[in-house]
Amino acid sequence: MTAQETSDSRKNRRAVLGISGASGSVYALRLAKILLEAGAELYCIPTDAAKKILAQETPFADFESAITSQLGKGAALGTLRMCGIGDFGEPPASGSFRFGAMAVLPCSMNTLGKIANSAADNLLVRAAEVALKERRRLVVCPRETPLALSHIENMRSLFLAGAVVMPACPAFYGKPESVLDLADFIAARAAAAMGFESETVKEWGL
Repeated sequence: MTAQETSDSRKNRRAVLGISGASGSVYALRLAKILLEAGAELYCIPTDAAKKILAQETPFADFESAITSQLGKGAALGTLRMCGIGDFGEPPASGSFRFGAMAVLPCSMNTLGKIANSAADNLLVRAAEVALKERRRLVVCPRETPLALSHIENMRSLFLAGAVVMPACPAFYGKPESVLDLADFIAARAAAAMGFESETVKEWGL
């Protein structure tokens, strides 16, 4: 492998995970686990509301400890960097920082609307804006029901801009036995859309 190929491979392993203030913290935790176990250089951007919801839905007070608690000891893992929501000095804020893909999971309607309308008032929205303008993979996973017309129009705008819009709707054909099984289905689908394969969920028919 040439030096250029090595550099490109590393940049493709860079991933950004935005976590907004919608219910479903477990989705983000399971996606982070999959990405890190796949060797990703992961940049995690939780909003302030996401941190509050994490504390309500899980035993953890912060995402870093919640994510690392899932990882097996001694496993070959990627790297995790936590980014402040208001810190525009972090790498994902710039188009010159070449990451391969970004997911927003879960994605609140507030955050979705900001991304759709380029209202980049925080690092998460700015990173998503960078992904769109640089033609990188952006996976947006809305977690809301029912939907208002404005929500649907914002999703349409993101789809037309090149994003993958993937509502957090778990499937049941795999006979899930736990909440984690349901969360893993969405996390694995999001990871695949980002270009990271996982054996967490079996493929249909196999």
